[in-house]
Amino acid sequence: MQVSAVLPFFPTLYLSGMALRGKEERKMKINHEHYTYRVTWSQEDEEYVGLCAEFPSLSYLDESRVAAFEGIGNLIEEILEDMEANGESIPEPIADKKYSGKFQVRIPPEQHRLLAVKAAESGVSLNRYVSSKLF
Repeated sequence: MQVSAVLPFFPTLYLSGMALRGKEERKMKINHEHYTYRVTWSQEDEEYVGLCAEFPSLSYLDESRVAAFEGIGNLIEEILEDMEANGESIPEPIADKKYSGKFQVRIPPEQHRLLAVKAAESGVSLNRYVSSKLF
């Protein structure tokens, strides 16, 4: 079992905790289970690597997928306790953030025009066309 630096991200399944609601979020300390974790195989290390999206520089290696998942969760719990004790700013879990469903992207005018043409040819709005291309 080792703790290591940043590893490349591999395609895998993301797991995310349940979000807190209302004012309880501010009063309670952040629950490490609310962070977004994933476990993937590292060919380089020949072990499973546990990762946390909110702490991209941290990872946890283990021969067992379950142990790698538990290890990264325990590591994040320890890091949060240390950050809180030292008065450091703690990243908000992705699961606890509120999203509007809107974001703005700046692109060159030529690309904007090309996308508008493709959307028109597809018979959909530019927004719907671009949204369909994101995944």
